[in-house]
Amino acid sequence: MRIIMMGTGPFAVPTFESLLESEHDVVVLVTRPTPPVRSRGKAPRNPMREVAEARGIEVLSPENVNAEAARKQLASLRPDLYVVCDYGQILSPETLSIPPLGGINLHGSLLPKYRGAAPVHWAILNGDQETGITVIHMTPKLDGGPMLSLRSTPIGKSETTEELEPRLSLLGVEPVHEAIAMLAAWDRESPIGTPQDQSLACRAPRLKKSDGAIDWSRSATHIYNQFRALKPWPGTFTEWNRPNGQSLRLLLDDIAVTDGVVDAGTEPGTVLVSDGQSFEVATGAGILSLVKVQPAGKRAMSIGEFLRGYAIPVGERLGD
Repeated sequence: MRIIMMGTGPFAVPTFESLLESEHDVVVLVTRPTPPVRSRGKAPRNPMREVAEARGIEVLSPENVNAEAARKQLASLRPDLYVVCDYGQILSPETLSIPPLGGINLHGSLLPKYRGAAPVHWAILNGDQETGITVIHMTPKLDGGPMLSLRSTPIGKSETTEELEPRLSLLGVEPVHEAIAMLAAWDRESPIGTPQDQSLACRAPRLKKSDGAIDWSRSATHIYNQFRALKPWPGTFTEWNRPNGQSLRLLLDDIAVTDGVVDAGTEPGTVLVSDGQSFEVATGAGILSLVKVQPAGKRAMSIGEFLRGYAIPVGERLGD
């Protein structure tokens, strides 16, 4: 089968590499254009481009994959199927109709839950205990096509997005090949796959840097889930308004939920323990221990090392 692979981020790499080792003919990689390099900065990595160039696969990077020129270029390659994963552009109906078999998409959730750009983050943020991957036959509706194959997996109690995403990317390899086999045997007249239950659909929009701000009125468990979901980007942070009137932002690098109970009337964000080795903060429900932090402009450090340089007494409040 002649396949056009569409992908940009690391989530797509295991699937791409497995297709290159298969009997299928991956004729080109379509990936997002490299953004301009800012002064003294480095161009962001494109792991899919790196794999393609190492294997001698042609790379296309249209600014708009749905533009007429891009569609003509794709059609000239006579693809049977698109395989799309972590690409970054939405395919128009005209683009999607170029291959006779359309396209399949590997998505990092158990659809119809968490349609959108950040399914792994939102599963952890919401405290889900299970997630998975779904391979769908693509339709113009974002992440809304019939399901061809899926796998589920538990989410570890301390697992972060940084740890879960690579695990899911590997979990998706076999289901992608199963979906390709289903389409190869499809008569193109009868429906294929299992329709999604639209009543169960929920969104997983792309996160913003501001989503990392801690609201201490939330529970310790919620803040811990926020920390896991937003690691490594955008990270979770809080502000300490210092006695000199300046504010210091603290990026949380490691935290833990304690067994302690907050006394009635204690304001969320209040420092309960600050003894040089331990640092505990009241939340809306429960107590959070800060284990490792990164002050703005500094490296990450243990809480003991931080407290040797910044004395935050019991009774101080964190947050805006």
